[in-house]
Amino acid sequence: MPQEFSMKTIARIRSDFAGKFGVPRQSGLVEALEARVVFEPEYRNPAALRGLEGFSHIWLVWVFDQAVRAEWSPTVRPPRLGGNARLGVFATRSPFRPNPIALSAVTLAGMEKTREWGTVLRVRGADLMDGTPILDIKPYLPYADCRPEAVGGFASAPAGETLAVECLPELWEKVPPERREALRAVLALDPRPRYQEDPGRVYGFGFAGLEVRFSVEGGVLRVREILEGTEP
Repeated sequence: MPQEFSMKTIARIRSDFAGKFGVPRQSGLVEALEARVVFEPEYRNPAALRGLEGFSHIWLVWVFDQAVRAEWSPTVRPPRLGGNARLGVFATRSPFRPNPIALSAVTLAGMEKTREWGTVLRVRGADLMDGTPILDIKPYLPYADCRPEAVGGFASAPAGETLAVECLPELWEKVPPERREALRAVLALDPRPRYQEDPGRVYGFGFAGLEVRFSVEGGVLRVREILEGTEP
């Protein structure tokens, strides 16, 4: 008998990404990326976090709120395969699913008490754009969640950095020092759609209140401009 369940947004991520473009394709690929989990007013009870400080990593259960569709498809085109092959949706982590939910393991970097938002969680390695709704938070348990013998199918190894990043010093100066390594790593992972190979095309995405524009030729990504004024 079909059933439907309603769920509440318990928190939202506050990250450096104003949109989907540029966000790492999996959590943990760019550990230098730091974000905050800000709880909704109803859930700003510090008792709900009691004991969480003892864990180094947590799971974020969240919603692909920018990818909600009325219909679903049984097959999708994973970017990892260049967008040229179709696989079953349940064999991928595509956002286009019957229920647009996602799961990310992130480093718990600390808890911070704020006047405006109560206690927030500082996390590293998140793959969520700013404002993404979070449905639940669970502690990461190494004995249960880490399976060294597991087989990863077509994505058995992380994509890793594939591009050399070139950027003029005067452009890097526009990026806050504590965010430069994170941005460099995001660019080195090649944020372009897998099927894009036009060396003359200039791409851009919002990061930490900046607009980063770049082009790629061969294995080199060249930052063309870094403009101010794009708030996440």
